[in-house]
Amino acid sequence: MQSFEDFKINKQLRYAIEDLGFSEPTPIQQEAFGVVRSGRDVVGIAQTGTGKTFAYMLPVLEGLKFSKQVNPRVLILVPTRELVLQVVDQIKEYGKYSSIRVLGVYGGTNINTQRQEVAQGCDILVGTPGRLYDLAVSRTLQLKSIKQLIIDEVDVMLDLGFRFQLVNIFDLLPPRRQNIMFSATMTDEVDELMDTFFTAPERIQVALSGTPLDAIEQHYYELPNFYTKANLLIKMLKDKDTFKKALIFVSNKKHADRLFQTLEEVYGDSVGVIHANKTQNYRINAIEQFDAGTYRILVTTDVMARGLDLDQITHVFNTDVPRFPENYMHRIGRTGRAGTTGSSYLLGTPDEAERKAAIEELMEMKIPQYDVPEDLEVSKRLLPEEEPDYVEINNPTKRNEERGASFHEKKEKNQKVNLGGKYKREIAKKYKKPKTRGDKSFNRRYKK
Repeated sequence: MQSFEDFKINKQLRYAIEDLGFSEPTPIQQEAFGVVRSGRDVVGIAQTGTGKTFAYMLPVLEGLKFSKQVNPRVLILVPTRELVLQVVDQIKEYGKYSSIRVLGVYGGTNINTQRQEVAQGCDILVGTPGRLYDLAVSRTLQLKSIKQLIIDEVDVMLDLGFRFQLVNIFDLLPPRRQNIMFSATMTDEVDELMDTFFTAPERIQVALSGTPLDAIEQHYYELPNFYTKANLLIKMLKDKDTFKKALIFVSNKKHADRLFQTLEEVYGDSVGVIHANKTQNYRINAIEQFDAGTYRILVTTDVMARGLDLDQITHVFNTDVPRFPENYMHRIGRTGRAGTTGSSYLLGTPDEAERKAAIEELMEMKIPQYDVPEDLEVSKRLLPEEEPDYVEINNPTKRNEERGASFHEKKEKNQKVNLGGKYKREIAKKYKKPKTRGDKSFNRRYKK
């Protein structure tokens, strides 16, 4: 096993590593350092929680020399605003003993403020594709000096619909640059993007996509509906000594608000919620309170499933079975990080059995199923989408059933084709176009 002492890095970086308490590099950090320093295009694949950010930042910071130029030399693209803030903070910690200037740009905030910050200059620019493209198109941001392009969690960007911005950003960058891409999963769309814009990239893969995390104990409960799942959560979360810090994932924003309201009635101010409809300041504040321990429970959508590194999350709950198996891996990867252990709970319905089987196929293992507590109250309250089809007594047509054609033929008057207004047709018939061109008065006088 290597140590950071074996890496050829400057004293400033060594001091920062010592302050952070890092002693031994993770496998992806060992594999990536030499390849990134060589200047070749790199694609790194490693499961979540293995230190991918430090894997690409350590060699980049080692090669970044002091400069007073305004335009950035390193560009880092990430999918979410929260990840921008996290990466910026981490780079500041890594480069605390050097003169590296780092700036983050993202949507949801005043673009004019960010224009002023960009104009002051930076060495490393971290941003989401949408806001970064807006700044580049307005010519506020010049990308002609970029030497290294780093794309983190590119599969999430493509899922969020950022392909257009990514391709256009590539067109604005200088052709001679180093491309570095790190992700937990590799999809066909990512492969296509890489084949188009990368030059003979070196692949680093320290774990297969979908490999289960050994540090996470997994559980599965089968329940009939959403509010019965909420009842199980309320019952389990009463054990504060065990469930010290719980992150709860839901499928969409409406479910997040519903579950938050249900849990808030029981646990009050110790519960928080975050999703895409919340303002940027609200989201940042909720993450900070959860990270600090003010919130013991945080309800969220997949906006927090990728990249965010929060301290000591003991349990992750999934109140739905994700549609894409990889998302399950990213969700549970919020716990059991950096050598710690964690637990995850998957709460599914019989209708979600196929999705669960897809997750198990990806991980090549079965998620252990546990018996539902006997005293758990089965809720009769249903979500609109959980309501069963019904048949009215005097109307045998089921709800949502497609209606057939009418049983009678249309009346003759309803079969006529609409030819437009009658007035226009009559006028056109009465005033025909003159056959002979020439003087209008002559035509009128001698037309007979």
